[in-house]
Amino acid sequence: MVASTDLMWSPTRYARNGQVQVAWDEVVGSAGDPLLLVMGLGTSRFWWPAGLCRAFADEGFHVVRYDQRDAGESTRMPDTGTANPFAALFGRRGEAYTAEDMTDDAVSVLDAVGWDQAHVFGHSLGGAVAQRIALRHPERVLSVTSSAAVPSDVGGLGVARYLRYGLLARLARMKFPEGREGDIAASLAVARGVASPAYPFDESAAREWIEREVDSGPRDTKAQSRQIGAQWHGPRLRELGKPLLVLHGDADPIVRQSAGRATASRVTGARMTIFPGVGHDLPEPLWTEVARSVRQLADSA
Repeated sequence: MVASTDLMWSPTRYARNGQVQVAWDEVVGSAGDPLLLVMGLGTSRFWWPAGLCRAFADEGFHVVRYDQRDAGESTRMPDTGTANPFAALFGRRGEAYTAEDMTDDAVSVLDAVGWDQAHVFGHSLGGAVAQRIALRHPERVLSVTSSAAVPSDVGGLGVARYLRYGLLARLARMKFPEGREGDIAASLAVARGVASPAYPFDESAAREWIEREVDSGPRDTKAQSRQIGAQWHGPRLRELGKPLLVLHGDADPIVRQSAGRATASRVTGARMTIFPGVGHDLPEPLWTEVARSVRQLADSA
């Protein structure tokens, strides 16, 4: 995912969910239907490609993105005993907070922006969170787009069938120093690893936005463990009664295509798009198509 510089974001603002401060901002000048963006495991809102956000604005959306708890500029929670994301996921160790808490963070952003309802687009772990927001707070959600995500109602070992482990294992073995240079190196390793094989990875462009918006999320395994270990106790996915669009790349090195198909199959009327040659990212050539697809989904709602 490569950001561009032709987009202006508002100053960072904060919503509050209990003791958690949730950082958010919006595309300056965007207006129209409310669209909330939810990014994935351990990564900040800055991982949303600026060009994609511009495409959303051009399609008539008021675009807001936020940092989930334990990511970016939002509250970092106290350390727990688990610092291995695999152990937290498969051991079902929700030691810090629940998946419901994470959905409530999103609703606090809606309240802070002044939105009664919004369309929600989530990528990777953010896709599962987007599904759960609609399940827990259906009155606040107009439609859901779930990208490169597993079904929201699977957990623990049930997730194992949907994951590919090569890239995850390589990233887990990498060691990065504390501080800014380690943050940059970890972010570049992740960006390089999830890139789409059918589209050239622009290393210099990735480095430019990573250095500008650097954060520690990609090497913070403790925060990742807290996020991925958060357990869901809410409704089953089949109860999601909102228009749903599922996006998935057929070359995703982290989440198998079957995960997207399983998500779509459980929700009546769901739409699904498989992108040939696309990995676990949202490459630039797809931005216009993705934005138009979300526009069509919103119009159907």
